[in-house]
Amino acid sequence: MLRARDAMDRDYARPLDVPALARIAHVSEAHFTRTFRAVFGETPHRYLQRRRVERAMFLLRETDRTVTEICYEVGFGSTGTFSRTFRDIVGRPPRTYRREAVAARVPTCFTMAWTRPGSRPSAD
Repeated sequence: MLRARDAMDRDYARPLDVPALARIAHVSEAHFTRTFRAVFGETPHRYLQRRRVERAMFLLRETDRTVTEICYEVGFGSTGTFSRTFRDIVGRPPRTYRREAVAARVPTCFTMAWTRPGSRPSAD
């Protein structure tokens, strides 16, 4: 499972599907999906989407690239899917995120932990 997760972390912008990831983990596709979710708490597809969105968040904060350029650079095939997925994970659309994001001068490890989707305590 760790090999497959590492491959997703490293090659998030490439097209990766369950059969390819299962081969990396040396297990069947069904076993891979079941076990990955049990170990990491989300499906392989959702994990890969989140990694892509995390990278997009950084690029939106730190570069002047267009949202469309970032969309394709992080591995999404369409801007519609990118925007919808970004909004589902982050809670606001990419353009709004960029407008509201401020690149603060704090340690990178703190920034990564704080801006990681789902890492902040719930307000509930």
